[in-house]
Amino acid sequence: MVSKNIILAAALVGVLAFGGEQFAMSDSDRAMYAEMLENNPADMDVESGSELLEEYCDGDAGLAKFLGVSEDALPNYIAGFPRYIDSLDMVAGLDQVIQALMVQNGHKPFALASADMFSMLAYSKAIANDEKINIDVNANKHMKEAIALGDEVFNTKRGGRGLSCMSCHSPDVIGSILRTQPLPDLGSVENKAAATWPAYRMTKSSMRTLQRRFQGCMNNALLAVIPLGSKEMVALEVYVTEQAKGREIAIPGLKR
Repeated sequence: MVSKNIILAAALVGVLAFGGEQFAMSDSDRAMYAEMLENNPADMDVESGSELLEEYCDGDAGLAKFLGVSEDALPNYIAGFPRYIDSLDMVAGLDQVIQALMVQNGHKPFALASADMFSMLAYSKAIANDEKINIDVNANKHMKEAIALGDEVFNTKRGGRGLSCMSCHSPDVIGSILRTQPLPDLGSVENKAAATWPAYRMTKSSMRTLQRRFQGCMNNALLAVIPLGSKEMVALEVYVTEQAKGREIAIPGLKR
């Protein structure tokens, strides 16, 4: 008897392979995308994030001080996130660092899923624009553990459909169409996923972060959603960021 997982995998491949021009971006969407490349709506979110970082975290100087680096070194340091932070004793995303800095400054931290946090994260990561991602997954035992866990999360099949992140991002299916979108190579020069999030999503008409995008994928695949900022979610960001190592950061990105 053919196993359920084999049937599901074959069905997925069939759906992916069937995609053609009729499922790709429409001419009107292409025109809108081209216009937004010149005038990304998320630029306003980045500007708002700058103001929020100044109000709650003392701006670039406050962030640099919290991280123990000079302002001049801050862009290059940010390009290495997620990374192990001694004061937090954990591998953390930049948004979690911002939360900790807000608490240190006597403020209630914004939730990781809040629009304000998305804006602050976008601005903070944009400080590193034009820097190349320099994450070091061999820097210490904590980062080695994170990349191993991220690899496990990315490749483990789960849920009723027996899908994993790899199901839609393996070399066998990259470029196929799913839900009107080509499935990307997450580390390619064209996509460089970790270097272009936070980004404005046209289909959501709002800013999204990389971890929030992961959650959207999990929802679409009917998988249990991993919480933002959890050890597993940060590890998944570490794994995907490693795929784009050496790519130039360009925030905010623009996604369909």
